[in-house]
Amino acid sequence: MQCVCVKQFSEDMVEETRDDLFPSDSEVVLRVLAAGVCHSDIHIRDGGYDLGHGEKLSLAARGMKLPVIMGHESVGVVTAVGPDAQGVEVGQKAVIYPWNGCGKCALCIAGRENYCATPNFIGIHCDGGYAEQVKVPHPRYLFGIGDIDPSVAAPYACSGLTTFSALKKVEDSLTSVPLVIFGAGGLGLTCISLIKALGGLPPIVVDIDPNKRAAAIAAGARAAIDGSTPDAMAQIQAAAGGAVPAIIDFVGNEQTAALAFDTLPKGGKLVIVGLFGGATPWKLPLIPLKAMTIMGSYMGSLPEFRELMEIALKSAIPPIPVTEFPLKDAESVLKRLDRGEVLGRAILRP
Repeated sequence: MQCVCVKQFSEDMVEETRDDLFPSDSEVVLRVLAAGVCHSDIHIRDGGYDLGHGEKLSLAARGMKLPVIMGHESVGVVTAVGPDAQGVEVGQKAVIYPWNGCGKCALCIAGRENYCATPNFIGIHCDGGYAEQVKVPHPRYLFGIGDIDPSVAAPYACSGLTTFSALKKVEDSLTSVPLVIFGAGGLGLTCISLIKALGGLPPIVVDIDPNKRAAAIAAGARAAIDGSTPDAMAQIQAAAGGAVPAIIDFVGNEQTAALAFDTLPKGGKLVIVGLFGGATPWKLPLIPLKAMTIMGSYMGSLPEFRELMEIALKSAIPPIPVTEFPLKDAESVLKRLDRGEVLGRAILRP
């Protein structure tokens, strides 16, 4: 099979020809139909995350080994099943839940494999979808896509699920006050679609890129504000008609975190999803004085993905813009994404 893999951190990915995959035990092999290119893949290729103050979180120190085929947003058609794989058939089209855990700890047993201390995430800790084939350890990680286009379904595994899990953390206010979203990339646009599917009010989007702000308005945002302007906070509050109880930050850098913190009133909630990096910009006494909740949201659980796919199969989620590229262009696509040149989601088609 053809694949594109990371052989050295911070270096270009390499095209390779490898032996075809074969399943054993409960494993399932799929022929890849579509693989989403996620902004996290930039950090994965480069081996870590910027922690600010010159520090970096190393993925190698957290169990990632090279070489690895990236790609955690994958849709494929089942081509082979292991002898212990039950409930799946050759020819079935499915999107893969990639956030696999050890399967044995209390978190995994509770369905929160994305929080497992010894993860085996597809596309990070084991080979993923930047390839013609991908192997899945168990059928429970496969979800049928019905008539959904594979390029639309693939991002559900990360941008869709991550957004859905973050929204569930602020769902009590979605129908009463417009949610504020920082970032109108793949996650931000997906968030607008999901809010619409969940019956929430049109959100307010903050992004420094005028093209992405325009895309947010086209997707149904109530307003799109340039976060780099001096009066951004006043514009957000004016668009909301007053105080905003919750903000989801899909960027996660020092500038967005600072603006979000200043914008929220007492008792507000800030959910940070993005991993652009940096150090916290807040003065610590202000956190208790504002009685704020600052929380992270990491991927999403297996039950949450099941719930998301039930919504998707009802055709209730408006699709975000996708641009398809051949698998061999994976490295150039990743660089375009890093430069902010991708609107919506880039999809690799082997």
